[in-house]
Amino acid sequence: MMNPRPSCFVSRLSFTAALLMLAPAVVVCAQTAPSASPAPKPALTQTAARAGQQDATQDPNRSMAYYHAALAGMYEDDAISEGQPDEITRAIEEYKMALNADPDSAELNDELADLYFRTGRVHDAEMTAKNLLKTSPNDVDAHKLLGRIYLRELGEGQSGVSLTSPAGNVLDQAIAEFEEIVALQPRSVEDRMVLGQLYTVKHEPQKAEDEFKSAQAIEPDSEDVVLNLARLYAESGDIQKSIKIIEAVPEDSRTPKMEFTLGAAYDQVKDPKDAIAAYQRAADLEPGDLQTIDALAQALLNDDQLDEALKQYKELADADPENSEALVHIAEIQRRQGKYEDALATIHKALKLDPTSLEAGYNEGILLDVLGRLDEAAQAYQSMLDQTSLTHANGAYTADEKNNRSIFLERLGAVYIEQDKTDQAIATYQKMIDLGGDAAVRGYQGEVDAYQNDHEYDKAIDISRKAVATDPKNRDLKLMLAGELADNGQADDGLAMAKALLNNSPDDRTVYLAIAQMDIRLKRWKDAEEALDKAEPLSNKKDDQTYLLFMRGEWAERQKHLDAAEGFFKQALQLDPQNAMTLNYLGYMWADKGEKLPDALKMIRKAVELEPWNGAYLDSLGWVYFKMGDYDLAEDNLRQAVQRDESDPTVHMHLGDLYEKTGRIRLAAAQWQLSLAEFAKSLPADIEPGDVAKVQKMLESARVKLAKEDSSLGQAKPE
Repeated sequence: MMNPRPSCFVSRLSFTAALLMLAPAVVVCAQTAPSASPAPKPALTQTAARAGQQDATQDPNRSMAYYHAALAGMYEDDAISEGQPDEITRAIEEYKMALNADPDSAELNDELADLYFRTGRVHDAEMTAKNLLKTSPNDVDAHKLLGRIYLRELGEGQSGVSLTSPAGNVLDQAIAEFEEIVALQPRSVEDRMVLGQLYTVKHEPQKAEDEFKSAQAIEPDSEDVVLNLARLYAESGDIQKSIKIIEAVPEDSRTPKMEFTLGAAYDQVKDPKDAIAAYQRAADLEPGDLQTIDALAQALLNDDQLDEALKQYKELADADPENSEALVHIAEIQRRQGKYEDALATIHKALKLDPTSLEAGYNEGILLDVLGRLDEAAQAYQSMLDQTSLTHANGAYTADEKNNRSIFLERLGAVYIEQDKTDQAIATYQKMIDLGGDAAVRGYQGEVDAYQNDHEYDKAIDISRKAVATDPKNRDLKLMLAGELADNGQADDGLAMAKALLNNSPDDRTVYLAIAQMDIRLKRWKDAEEALDKAEPLSNKKDDQTYLLFMRGEWAERQKHLDAAEGFFKQALQLDPQNAMTLNYLGYMWADKGEKLPDALKMIRKAVELEPWNGAYLDSLGWVYFKMGDYDLAEDNLRQAVQRDESDPTVHMHLGDLYEKTGRIRLAAAQWQLSLAEFAKSLPADIEPGDVAKVQKMLESARVKLAKEDSSLGQAKPE
């Protein structure tokens, strides 16, 4: 009922007086003089009395109901405007008196129920609305109030039974009410949207889609309708359908939210160019929106548009000087541009703003590693570990904390391997193992890598056996042990162990790929091809297909089928242009042949940009510069590669070739000697016999030259 107070009333007394005028009139006899006692009422007969009671029961006294409702409105207003909560109780009592006068008034029941709801008396609100529906089942306001009550309970996490309806859970009750509302008001887009969302929560996507489409038929370009349909399809895994529902809206009718959601969908399907276009349209429609700028910047970064991405992140940083995340991204771009010192300075600014930022701390460690400041890199990672150290009273890390710690431990272990600090690397990876789960698997692999780097292959096998004994059902650990056995002279045992894991399930893909890798290293080409063929129908995801193509490329290249290898690698890069190991492999293959050097340089530089700490990629970069005749850049990168991976014989060989080419024979001989020493300690699968013979020949030639020089000079010539 509408509050009857006119705006011209200025006082409580005048308003009350006006209300009293609405009270039923009392008929009195005219008096010429005051009477000491009221005039006697005429006695009613028993029949007449009963008739009067029946009339009072049957006929609502609407004027009295209106009077009490008006008072209720006044008390409610006072409670709100004058901060008098006690007036709410008086308002409720007045509504009850109004209902005594007009018990069947749906309007009064709705208003009382609504007041209960707004003042937190949800149980009373629910009961009042339900009692009204017993007599007025089509009262849409009562259904809407019940719907609001159940939505509130759902929002508060009350997914169990309602206080007054133990027979059904709150979600089902909410759905039932909105089904009634939609039936009573079929053209209400808002209510259909709520019902569709409730069906989504109940995991009934078809019903949800029906409601959203019905709403769309009423308002075709409604933002809420389109976005809810897009979200429904995205949550069901059909991202392309989600994209189409937004694209169906004419571009000039799309809202900023539609364009933003479209950009996010393109991000999910790894289509950065279309994502950029959508985010740019959203930014044009709503200039200065920081969320859109952030998304646009990330899409530009994903598309390797580093300069444009940098502009967007700088705009974010300027708009919010306290935004440390924007600085972290700026540092990432500077790192990818090779501006390592600038990137480190930016990261230090981010850490000054937020010393607890794990992302900034992680990037600081990477940059120090890239700059060769390995002790400082280790210190940075250790600082992050100290920050995430166990402080819980129950002695357990959360899943996120375990993940963060495992990342820092893994990088710290890698730095120790670069420094040839095997014992410290092993101790670090053991902490990963102690975390359990996937971190433990990676920790065992880290220990194996550390021992392999130190050429302690027996210890690598021992660790693999220990890992399997600790977790006998873990497929990844068994495959790790199988690979170690195959590499170390027990090929049949390793392959048999791997094949025993096949169980005719989608998990067989991992096993077939491991078998193929073992066969490639063993030069069993036909067996490797058969394993790859069996893995192919199980490789349904884009990442799975990319890796399968990479392995086919490796399989072909190791047999010197270079054209076929190139084809496989190119197919892999079509699926994932940012795949660092494919970029490096194809670029190095071209560089080693002395072909397509500009393309090789571009690919390898991209791989180094993505993983600047990777010694193998730095070696490839140095080698392509060598092939292009840029000996200064070649030396810079080859020296860095040697520092990062002193156990790699190929890196020493390449640096020796560079020294020989630039006339430093004695330094060349020293590197070739180191190369042969590392070849002697390497696994057979890691050795190309032709490389060993080549290094031996060059070393012998260098020794002859040096002997002649020393003989003619009478002493060793310094270099």
